[in-house]
Amino acid sequence: MSERVKAALQAGTLTGVREGGVCRYSAIPYAQAPVGSLRFAPPRPATWRGDRDATRPGTVAPQLPSRLRGAMGDFSAEQSEDCLHLTVWTPAADGMRRPVVVWLHGGAWQSGGGALDWYDGSHLARLGDVVVVAVNYRLAALGWLYVPGQTANAGLLDQEAAIDWVLDNIQDLGGDPERLTVMGQSAGASSICAMLARKPRFSRAILQSAALGRGFRSAQQADKLGQAFLQAAGAGSLQAARELPVPALLAAQQAPEVVETLRAEGSSRSLFTPVLDGQVLPQDIAPALKQAASRADVLVCYTRHEMAAFPGDGTDAASQATGDAVFGAPSRLWAEQAAAQGRDAWLARFDVAPTERFGACHCIELPFVFDTLQAFSGAPMLAGLPSAQGEQLVRQTQRAWIAFIRGAAPDWPAAPHMQILA
Repeated sequence: MSERVKAALQAGTLTGVREGGVCRYSAIPYAQAPVGSLRFAPPRPATWRGDRDATRPGTVAPQLPSRLRGAMGDFSAEQSEDCLHLTVWTPAADGMRRPVVVWLHGGAWQSGGGALDWYDGSHLARLGDVVVVAVNYRLAALGWLYVPGQTANAGLLDQEAAIDWVLDNIQDLGGDPERLTVMGQSAGASSICAMLARKPRFSRAILQSAALGRGFRSAQQADKLGQAFLQAAGAGSLQAARELPVPALLAAQQAPEVVETLRAEGSSRSLFTPVLDGQVLPQDIAPALKQAASRADVLVCYTRHEMAAFPGDGTDAASQATGDAVFGAPSRLWAEQAAAQGRDAWLARFDVAPTERFGACHCIELPFVFDTLQAFSGAPMLAGLPSAQGEQLVRQTQRAWIAFIRGAAPDWPAAPHMQILA
């Protein structure tokens, strides 16, 4: 049974849905729709006022299918440029001051969305008596295209705008802005590291499979890619690209000249990543990231066979070596540097490997963090997982994650100890 519930915010009243003891408020705008003249521009604060229906899941950012769908399965969700929304799950929009966790999804800065069933925060909210917030941010060219002289990293600024919205409003949704954890996976985790290298708005973070071993893109590299992209899209300038239909921008991602420019870069990075533009992010990121590790207590994890989710890789020794260079070693180093600078740090590795093909691949931990095995029921990476093992790992993972979100410690020793979760 579900019932409608209301939450009074500064801007107006949200109508959400209560199910199973948790209230969900969906598609809450944290910024104005980034369309027309606001396409490619930094996010502007939301302007909605009055009563708002927050009962139905919102749209996700425009995107092509994920290259990881062979491992994770596919999802269906309505797409729209008007996507700068967040979803809030809370035990109640009351005066309680509960710990808050903000979720930033992965997807190589090109796919995914906070509004997907994969990231349903209701189980975490109920079990932990915490408030869970999932964020959509702009993807691919719409969020990460670099053109010299224009604001770079709009998608990163989206994420910061969402966190600012949470800090300003979450007390009206049963949360405590003073007890904020930001949690991300893959691109989301790398984005958290980039934010901590800037002006951090939080001092607790959960980093799941941050791809720090690939680094971020220099402005020179990003300029080459940006020029190839605009040419492929048939736009001579950023202003011309603002006039293009979204499908033209998505199609340009796969244009031969764009693919070739990316290949020539030789970095094995995603087509779109945060850019070291010298303004939003420093050009010399290494010292900034080392200092960033001093700014948050962390729970850091990665998986044993990260690369097995990616086409062309598997669980062989070479793939594992690549996975450790991209995900494993940088994760351990972040925890080590955080601890060396006086922060609390915990390390874990997911070794759960239901299939021989995918092993403990990139993204394998997601259904256990969120207790969304049902939403992942079509995921090839989970085929044949015994239900008892799945339920046990959900309990173990959520117990540790909730302890951290609530300001306590997981039930294993601090880093450099690494807890194996299987």
